[in-house]
Amino acid sequence: MEGNSSAKTPSPGRKNGHHPGLYVLFFTEMWERFGYYLMVGIFLLYLIDPISHGGKGFDTRRAADLVGSYIALVYLTPFIGGLLADRYLGYRRAVILGGILLACGYYGLALPGNTAMYVSLLLIILGNGFFKPNISTILGNLYNREDLRPKKDVAYNIFYMGINLGAFVCNFVAAYMRNHFGWGYAFAAAGVGMTIGLIWFISGMRYIKEGDVKKPVQKEDMPLSKIFGYVFLPAIIAAAIGYLFSSFTGHTLFGTRSNDAFMFACVPIVIFYGSLYFRANREDKRGLGALFAFFLVSTVFWVIYNQNSTGLTIWADQYTNRQMPPALEKIVKPFGMLQTVTTDSQMVVKMDRYFRAQTNAQGTTVMVKGIDPYFQNLPRSQWPSSGQLHLLSTEIFQSVNPFFIIVFTPLLVGLFSWLRGKGKEPTTPIKVTLGIWVAGLSSLLMVIAISTRDIYVDKASMLWVIATYAVFTIGELLVSPIGLSMVSKLSPTRLTALMMGGWFLVNSIAGKLAGLMATFWDSFIDKKYYFLILVIAAAAAGFIMLLLSRWVAKVVYEKTGAY
Repeated sequence: MEGNSSAKTPSPGRKNGHHPGLYVLFFTEMWERFGYYLMVGIFLLYLIDPISHGGKGFDTRRAADLVGSYIALVYLTPFIGGLLADRYLGYRRAVILGGILLACGYYGLALPGNTAMYVSLLLIILGNGFFKPNISTILGNLYNREDLRPKKDVAYNIFYMGINLGAFVCNFVAAYMRNHFGWGYAFAAAGVGMTIGLIWFISGMRYIKEGDVKKPVQKEDMPLSKIFGYVFLPAIIAAAIGYLFSSFTGHTLFGTRSNDAFMFACVPIVIFYGSLYFRANREDKRGLGALFAFFLVSTVFWVIYNQNSTGLTIWADQYTNRQMPPALEKIVKPFGMLQTVTTDSQMVVKMDRYFRAQTNAQGTTVMVKGIDPYFQNLPRSQWPSSGQLHLLSTEIFQSVNPFFIIVFTPLLVGLFSWLRGKGKEPTTPIKVTLGIWVAGLSSLLMVIAISTRDIYVDKASMLWVIATYAVFTIGELLVSPIGLSMVSKLSPTRLTALMMGGWFLVNSIAGKLAGLMATFWDSFIDKKYYFLILVIAAAAAGFIMLLLSRWVAKVVYEKTGAY
């Protein structure tokens, strides 16, 4: 290997240390996730912010639809980017190309006009497809070396901390930039972060060269042309049919044209994956069956996860008391964490007392000069005499989840290590079951929060949102790290890349479903039913996983020799 071939360069990972490439990848991923989560944290807020404040002035339905479509496509493109890197580009080139596209997309969001926004979103979606799967692949390849293989799990834990460090810091930067300079500067900050990550990655290329090994195409590998013909071409045709469906019938099936297009596109993809199972031999069927069962139940988990950029963002923005105590306000104000909302002199969407957007006889959303939505469920007696309030910026709540991941990870690792020593560590399927139920419990907290007050005349404490994220984080740590591991353990060797695409497809569908749910936010007069759907879905999915747990654990053991 490269590290062993030179007398001047010490062998990477020697003397119980980690490969130096780990730290190149750690900081690159940290800055990339800084940009990604900064953008996701403010995107919905930007879309619903009045035009007079620099936002797009979309109503909740249109904004949630766009956010859901974006999340769905962001999770879909890594499958394509991973395959292209595997077969043609190589991993370092793919990461650099992805980083350039991401940076250009973030900078483009700072430009005015809807055309610039949609082009920028396309660049980000494509960029994530090249970047996201391949930087993780490089790390895995570096630690496939015999002397480093025992440190692989620890390396991924360190790498995961970089992700959450970037996700934690970015929202404070976003709040400062948008409150002091405007939305465009906040999006540009994401571009600056990605640019720093690219420079760091390129400067450390020599340390990760040995991890950039293109896999030779095997005779059992499915050609890209065949994948395109069997998967993507039918999906594109189905998406076009779904988009035009309402033109012929006069109504949509899933609320909006983009929802219809995406759901139609999923049909041939799901059929294709189903055909892989039915065509497989008996041995492969067991692994694929267990994997598909895991995919099915984890979809519910990811729908709850993606509420952080849809339903929970709306809740934190409009229904949560974000006023700070005077002493604390003085501390956070210099850091740009406070946003100003006013009771007049702005254009907003006209809403009834239930926050439902009003339309005129022609079906056009009515824009009026009036109060900020934050005041619409606040009694006039509590309106400030000055006509404005200084509130904690909504995007700050997006940092709660990565904060708890950093805090809870060593605690959970320690707990399972202790249980393993006593021979009582839960199997992987049981961990997934518990994780889904805990995620459902986080939504149950929101049901309780809504049930304890009339949210149309009073606001909920911000402690409810913080507690919801804290509980959900425990579920995330039980489910999220297992996904890629399950794919590698249960997939037939010749289908690993396709199954990795299936895992990203699960995330994609869940992101779109989260956006689809949020498009109906205004239709839920009693908001607790919005979150109750998630509670019931999580309870059912966890129960299904529990019923299948012994069988799935047995298949995992047959494949790997461990539960």
